[in-house]
Amino acid sequence: MSGVETFAVAMVAALLLTMPVFAIVSRGRVVDADVARRPTTILLGYWVRDWLMWIIAPIEKAMIRAGVSPDALNLLGAGFGGAAGISFARGELALGGWLVLLGGVADIFDGRVARARGIASARGAFLDSTLDRFAETFAFVGLVAFYASTPWAAATTALALGASMLVSYTRARGEALGIECRGGVMQRAERLVLLGLAGIFDAPIAAAGGWDLGEPVAVAVALIAIGAFGTAVYRTVVITRQLS
Repeated sequence: MSGVETFAVAMVAALLLTMPVFAIVSRGRVVDADVARRPTTILLGYWVRDWLMWIIAPIEKAMIRAGVSPDALNLLGAGFGGAAGISFARGELALGGWLVLLGGVADIFDGRVARARGIASARGAFLDSTLDRFAETFAFVGLVAFYASTPWAAATTALALGASMLVSYTRARGEALGIECRGGVMQRAERLVLLGLAGIFDAPIAAAGGWDLGEPVAVAVALIAIGAFGTAVYRTVVITRQLS
């Protein structure tokens, strides 16, 4: 593995080592309000999300004290997505994975900072949701470029991108018609975590399994494509039934 890949894996390992500590200190602790109000999935339950909020809490408090603008965090998230796309296109999968995860963290911060500062607005919500789509598009387009010589992987990545947009569209269209549906196994948080971790661990998994570099990420992208498409179909059925 390269130095970047080794550092990326070491950072993930260090974060995972904090889980036992959180398991001890979180006994009797009230679940974070943002975590409690969002639906859970097979991949990301309440405990994992609450652990992440605990990890980032000191940074969040520092941002609130410093008066950091939620708009700046939105733009930062889109910037991370663009940088991830460039990294993926260049074959720097571990770096791209970390940038995807950092973009997801920036997306968490913007809403929490806005609510904590009392400046949440419809404009901010629109900007947040729209820039999320830009960031995700940048990352997947970078992977399409990386897999240009592997047609099945490039096609799978294109399907993952399209399905991801369908997941967001079905929810937005449903809400516009008065129906809220956030269910499904492959929402944005799940897609970011799966893609980010796949990028970070691509090299060690490929080495252990005798695969080519990029194949573990291709498998993860295929799972994202299947899960996201299934989520979009599920939301379509649920919303259609409620409208009937």
